[in-house]
Amino acid sequence: MHWLGRPLFCECGTIHFWVNEVDSRETSQQIADWYTFSHVVHGFLLYGLLFLAARKLPKGVRLIFAVLFESGWEMIENSRFIIDRYRQSALANGYVGDSILNSLSDSLSMILGFAIAGAGPISLTVAMGLIAEVVCAVVIRDNLTLNIINLIHPFEFISRWQKG
Repeated sequence: MHWLGRPLFCECGTIHFWVNEVDSRETSQQIADWYTFSHVVHGFLLYGLLFLAARKLPKGVRLIFAVLFESGWEMIENSRFIIDRYRQSALANGYVGDSILNSLSDSLSMILGFAIAGAGPISLTVAMGLIAEVVCAVVIRDNLTLNIINLIHPFEFISRWQKG
């Protein structure tokens, strides 16, 4: 992340645990924000995928693969190409990428999601993932699903809805 030119902390000069405003300059710069829930869902999904693909591997080894994947995603997500792609969506016009602090927090959130998925029944994990997606869609008009759709192909009707 440092090699990508990402700042260690928010360039605003302060550190906060939570940023509530989606369009704040501190979103993706501080420890947690609404997109933290997407990273917890990453953990749910990675646990499920690695369970299906490599269930014979010990859970700790699968966690290492999940961390490697999430770390790789954080690098890709903070590349100029993806930052510019995010900026095409309604909610990310001013997106500048993550601070290193936020990126590390995102990875820890994925680990939390992985641990939750590994500890509880699948029905609870699925329910928590759906609740996270619905709550984020209702509260901030964005979530992991919409992020993926907008990365693949932004739709005007989604942008209009996200703008309110």
